[in-house]
Order: sequence, then structure tokens, then C-alpha cells
Amino acid sequence: MKVLVIGGGGREHAIVWKVARSKKVTKIFCAPGNPGIAALAECVAIGVEDISGLADFARKNGIDLTIVGPELPLTMGIADEFARRGLKIFGPSKSAAILESSKVFSKELMKKYGIPTAASRIFTASEDAVEYLDAIGFPAVIKADGLCAGKGVIIAETRDAAMRAVTDIIDKKIFGAAGKEVVIEEFLRGEEVSILAFSDGETVRVMPASQDHKRIFDDDQGPNTGGMGAYSPVPFITESDISRIEKEILLPTVQAMKKEGRRYVGVLYAGLMITPKGIKVLEYNVRFGDPETQVVLPRLQNDLVEVIEQVIAGSLSSVKIETAKEAAVCVVAASNGYPGDYAGGCVINGLEDAGGIPGVVIFHAGTKRFDGKIVTAGGRVLGITALGNDLQGAITRAYAACRVVGFEGMQYRKDIGKKGLDVHSAKA
Repeated sequence: MKVLVIGGGGREHAIVWKVARSKKVTKIFCAPGNPGIAALAECVAIGVEDISGLADFARKNGIDLTIVGPELPLTMGIADEFARRGLKIFGPSKSAAILESSKVFSKELMKKYGIPTAASRIFTASEDAVEYLDAIGFPAVIKADGLCAGKGVIIAETRDAAMRAVTDIIDKKIFGAAGKEVVIEEFLRGEEVSILAFSDGETVRVMPASQDHKRIFDDDQGPNTGGMGAYSPVPFITESDISRIEKEILLPTVQAMKKEGRRYVGVLYAGLMITPKGIKVLEYNVRFGDPETQVVLPRLQNDLVEVIEQVIAGSLSSVKIETAKEAAVCVVAASNGYPGDYAGGCVINGLEDAGGIPGVVIFHAGTKRFDGKIVTAGGRVLGITALGNDLQGAITRAYAACRVVGFEGMQYRKDIGKKGLDVHSAKA
């Protein structure tokens, strides 16, 4: 069968890498793809927002299955357009994708159906928002309602920072219409964990848990990013925890969406906080996470295409998720200056040598080919990923590869997976 993957980042490279291992697949296309993906798939110069162009391509080229990577085309209604044309696609409808595109909607849904989350209120006037912030204290979490390219969530440590954030979003409209409303939440303390699950609208099947690292610097210092690395498994999440998450969060969410007339079919991502008062939802995403996908899919032993076909057919209940015993670690190599301004066009060296280390896969995120060489073309450039017999083994391999790859100004965290090791040490 022919498969089209939409997107061009590290997540999509991981998806293509996994799809290429399916015995059912004869040809893979990726739109727009990147140089790393080009080694596995034919890259097509169509942007992720060109819904009509993507659907035309799928029909013209006899694509049997399209897998959507990023959230933007989902929130624009790509699944609806493909379905209208009789094309098979994996991803939620526009009406279901609101779970990510509107934080106001997701918070109200959780409140309505009793899904555990942080206490919050919604505001449209900065004066009212500041008054509430003074009442709840700091730190506090301030979220613009809509999609803001990963920049719409601010953790305000002080009143001045909170006032600045609220004013920027509501009054100065730095995020445009996405900041028409803001959600202000209590700040939850604990450990974050990312849970990805397949959903066919009735049933959920949970993939291996992972932990992302949002801050740019070691020890969770500095500003938030799109994610500087991840690891799996997560030792402080037990099988009992996963069962509770499925029964108390994931299934109730899918059932709630069905009751709201927004049947949810695709990948449901729940960003969770493990607090002293229980497990609570921080956010939903309506697609595979990035960089979590880079450690989850290498541990998923199922044929991804076969699972997706069962999701689309509404037969997910027949699927059992199989997880490899090996651990996986992904270290993101980023451009100097990220998550702020950064320069592109830096030649990347050592890719072949690093990829030759046993257990290592280099997923391209922000790269392009220029003058015969692969150069940087984004803030997050590479997802340097490794499998190992245990977490320490995966960490050792991933960082060995990090020392082989290089480009001018390359930065990466040196502590990806350390929290998992600390838990093991504490249990010993």
C-alpha cells in the first residue's frame, strides 16, 4: 500500500521510520518532508496547510492511507476534506481537533465531565484577569486560548510577569485572535508525564509513557521550548497508574467528546502532572507529541500501519499494544539562541558516523539540503535517539552520538533521562 505522511519535522521523521518497517507498505511519500526523511520516502513540495493540494495529490497518486503529523492541518479540517473525497486519513476531524485548538474548550470539557485538571478561570479582560491572579498568588499559569506555535503558555513567577503576559495576550494581541480569551490556572507541582493513546471514538489503547523536557537548560532552567528531549519508560509511572489514567482520563475524554458530537478518532495526547493530590491533565494534543514520538514509536512493537487501520475501521478493541523492553532516549540538538532568535544555514557534520552507533537513529527536525550539504533550518535541528537495554544504556548511546554530531552553535541538554535514573537510585 501507498502511505502519505504530512509534515516535515522530527515527529514526522519518526513516523516515516516506523511506517517503513510495516510489511504492508510498498511506497511512502512525505509532504513536505526533510533531508532525513528523504532517505526513506519520496518528499513532495506541498505545505501542510495546503489542504486541497494534499488531497489532490493523494487522489492522483492512489494513496491508500494518509497520516497527519502536525496539529495545524487537523485544526483546519484536513480529515474532513479527505473523508469528503473518500480518502482514508488518520487524524481527528476539525470539530474534534478543538480539543487542542481551544484551551477554553478543553478546560470547560474537563470541568463538565469531571476529568481531573488544575483549577482555572477564563477571562477576556486584562483587569479581571489580574484581579484573579492577585487572589490565587504566584506562580500562576497563563494560557492563550488558541494555537500559538508553542508560545501561548506562560508560567508567571511574579505579579509583574503575570501582568505583562496578560497585557501582551489580551490588550496587545501578540497572538492575534488566539489570545481573545485567556485561561488562568493554578500552578501544579509534581512530575510531568506524556501519555499517547490511539482512539477509534469508543476504545483507547495506550502507548508507552514518556517524559518530555520543556526547559532549554539542564535542571529545568530557562525558558520553555517545544521540547529538548524525552525518554521512555518512565519509572515513576506504574501499570496501575496507566490503568487509572485510561479509566479516569483517557476514556472519559473520548466518551465526553462523543457526547458533545465530536467523535474522536486518532492519537490523543494527554500531558499530565503527577501531583501529591493525584494525576491531573495539563493539556491535550490531538496528534503525536514531539519529541515524545521519537522515543515512543521505537518502543512500540506493533505494526503502526496495522494499528491505524484498526483505528479507522473502528476495531481498536481487537488490538493489544506490544512494548519493547528496551529503553529509549531522545536528545534534541538545537540552534544557538533557540528558543529565541537563531541563525540557520550551519553545516551539520557527523550524521553518518553518529547514525552508525548501534541502537542510534538520528531524526531530522529542522534541516535542509543546501549546496550538496545538510544544514540547519530550524530551532530544533535533530532528535538524536538511542535504544538501550536499560535507561542508562540508552542515555550513554544517545550522548555518545551527540558528541559525534556537530554544527556551529549546537546546544543540547546534558540531563535527559536523569530524572528516571534518580527514581531508580531512590528505589535501590
